[in-house]
Amino acid sequence: MLFVAKGFHQTGMAQIANASGIAVGQIYRDFANKEAIIAALCEADLAGWLEEDKLQEAVATGDSQAIRAWIERIATEEPSREDRRMMCDLLGEVGRNPIISDINRRADGRLRTSLQAALHSLAPEASDGQRAMLLDFIMSISWGMVAGLELFPQRDHERLRQYVAQLLGREIAALGA
Repeated sequence: MLFVAKGFHQTGMAQIANASGIAVGQIYRDFANKEAIIAALCEADLAGWLEEDKLQEAVATGDSQAIRAWIERIATEEPSREDRRMMCDLLGEVGRNPIISDINRRADGRLRTSLQAALHSLAPEASDGQRAMLLDFIMSISWGMVAGLELFPQRDHERLRQYVAQLLGREIAALGA
């Protein structure tokens, strides 16, 4: 993908059209600009990553093991190198580009909604504040894992994933206590 190889700023619509074998005019009929292409890519990736239907089913059936596994995956899953680079590039754009910032806000909202549902299902008696704190922790860990994989590929990330999973298990149990 051009965005991964060249970065957001170095990729133009003509390059996108050329790489995809589509005329530039057709690209502009389908997408107003490259931010619209990014939005479509992010939406597709987010929908696949969140697996909202699986979480909704687990919540509806009270399958706490599946809910915990979903949370652990969200916090510790290792994205592909290309996805990590794209995520880091887009994160850098959030402060510069209001369209990319809006894409991030919408993705953040969907992730938060799903995490809130998961945590509420596991610990309905916990306060909203307690669940919000754990939710923010999970999201921070998730971004931290992405950054760590990209910045320090030589480190033992599997041991860290196992540690984070254990830590999350304890925090979730404490939330429900």
